Amino acid sequence: MAGKINKIEVEKKIITIANYNENDYICLTDMVRGEEGSDHIRNWMRNRNTLEFLGIWEQLNNPSFKGVEFDTFRKEAGLNSFNLTPRKWVQSTNAIGIISKSGRYGGTYAHKDIAFEFGAKSLKKTSDDIYLDPTISKELPEQ
Repeated sequence: MAGKINKIEVEKKIITIANYNENDYICLTDMVRGEEGSDHIRNWMRNRNTLEFLGIWEQLNNPSFKGVEFDTFRKEAGLNSFNLTPRKWVQSTNAIGIISKSGRYGGTYAHKDIAFEFGAKSLKKTSDDIYLDPTISKELPEQ
């Protein structure tokens, strides 16, 4: 992931924000760190409504999005046997809204539009929680 890396604090969690292709990508992995349970991101991606949202976002923002592959996932979404990882989503559909990275600053990053949807559905937060309440979000000094 190229670009500037910033960190913010949201409800006592340090969240990484990376700038990539002039867009902010928020680390979903940081958002769920310390939450009960596991596989929050993968469980969120299994949901049919999530897949519909991701597909529409990609169609609006990504001319290279592979719609045929998306249709395959959409048909399977919601089934107990359906499993989708961020990496599989990106590799299969040529998605740009989610980035899966290993190594330093690794994790699953999502375009801010997608990250806010993730937070609203998985963590019961809204974009207003992050942007409008100064007690919840503050930018940390660069490291």
